[in-house]
Amino acid sequence: MERMPSRALRLALAAVRRLSTASSLASAPESAPAVVKKDLRPLYRRLSALGGAPDGSVAKVLNKWVREGKTVTSPELIKQVKELRKYGKYGSAIEVVDWMVKTKGMNLSITNHAIYLDLVSKVKGIESAELYFSSLPEAGKKQQTYGALLNCYCNEKLPEKAIPLYEKMKKLGLASNNLVQNNMMAFYMKLGQPEKAQRQFEEMKSENIAPDNFSYCILMNSYASKGDIDSVEEVVQDMEEASDITLTWSAYSTLAGIYNAAGLFEKAEAALKKLEQLIDSRDREPYHFLMTLYASTGNLAEVNRVWKSLKTTFPKLTNMSYLIILQALNKLDDLDGMERCFKEWESVHVAYDARLMNLMIGAYLRKDMIKDAESLEAGASLRVSQFDFKTAELFIDYHLKKQEMGPALKWLKEASSHVKPDKWKLNGDHVKMFLKNYEEAKDVKGAEEFCAILKQFKRLDSRAYDALIRTYAAAGKKEPSLQQRIKEDQIILSSKTKKMLDRISKA
Repeated sequence: MERMPSRALRLALAAVRRLSTASSLASAPESAPAVVKKDLRPLYRRLSALGGAPDGSVAKVLNKWVREGKTVTSPELIKQVKELRKYGKYGSAIEVVDWMVKTKGMNLSITNHAIYLDLVSKVKGIESAELYFSSLPEAGKKQQTYGALLNCYCNEKLPEKAIPLYEKMKKLGLASNNLVQNNMMAFYMKLGQPEKAQRQFEEMKSENIAPDNFSYCILMNSYASKGDIDSVEEVVQDMEEASDITLTWSAYSTLAGIYNAAGLFEKAEAALKKLEQLIDSRDREPYHFLMTLYASTGNLAEVNRVWKSLKTTFPKLTNMSYLIILQALNKLDDLDGMERCFKEWESVHVAYDARLMNLMIGAYLRKDMIKDAESLEAGASLRVSQFDFKTAELFIDYHLKKQEMGPALKWLKEASSHVKPDKWKLNGDHVKMFLKNYEEAKDVKGAEEFCAILKQFKRLDSRAYDALIRTYAAAGKKEPSLQQRIKEDQIILSSKTKKMLDRISKA
């Protein structure tokens, strides 16, 4: 059989990645004194609304919370950290831990050190994570923290660091659990080495380390990456017949994703029916996977059925649930359904989520409904606390493809006015499109305005100057200052461009 396309494989791996993220740093539960359960959702909403950037705003929120006479314990704060990390708000999560330690003097457990190390890697980079690990006392260098550092190396696809650390963990007796083994299996999959993932699975079994659902899911994907659906099905059969493993819904979501990627939609839907039989009514995530995977089969009726079931099971829905249904309906090109769900979300949401707005704007723009997109953005701008650059990129992309340079540049200027040069990276394809369109239109004024923005973002390089010079040449215009500007910017031009520059620089 043919190999599964790389994009399809990434979709099939999504279930394993999302479900194993939290588990990869887990350990045996630590004992804690019984406490009266408090409703900390208002605190989470305040923290979540900050956007996730490490900008010092978390400390202000927590200090205000305390000034209001509300208390919060270390376990309660760590729960906030885990929720923020779950939804990718790593900057806010790390600041919560910093506040715990530096402001309140709370001590971190080994597990919490592992969580913090993971956050340091995501926010500050691998070198900072390594420094943090090195700074831990020997008593703090246990399986959890070693595993967290290994996870960082695996996520960054660094075999020169991950493999030696794994070997060291084996010598120290710290690699004898399936979390570490799963990390290595997933690592080899990221490197495009499915055979090594399979060998890791066999090594795990030879070392009497019991594989879990995640292990089998990664194994399934290793065979799927080679187009070996028969072996995938054999793995599932082994799981169904094994007495030492409890089959969870993640196995069938992985199987359905693999079937979808291979175009076996009837088999995918059969797997999803088995998935539904294993749903825990306290967990929203399987419903999210069901909607996403049914959308991939093209089955709108099933997407709507699962959405209705989710709403019945969980009367109070999260932004994530609305995001998932909008993504599913968007994939199925059901704009009417998207509008209904979006209006429903607008009437019940607690915190405004720009991701949902952007999905709607993207759907409108694909159908050339520019007025609807602009109207939605104008209304949302009154509710969103921070400028959303994804929104700007959607409009920039739309106008560039229409060769509407005025509106495209207007959106770019708007975005650039809200950000520091090192906080937003200009889309490389957009840069090329701007320069190409200005050159073709012989628009010197527009090209100069765009190059000024490039300079602001430290992206004014030789290619940009090449295009600017060609634009002047095409327009038949002179610009004596260009040579000096290029010299000051330390730009090296090709001999062909230099000759063109000489011609347009002569007054």
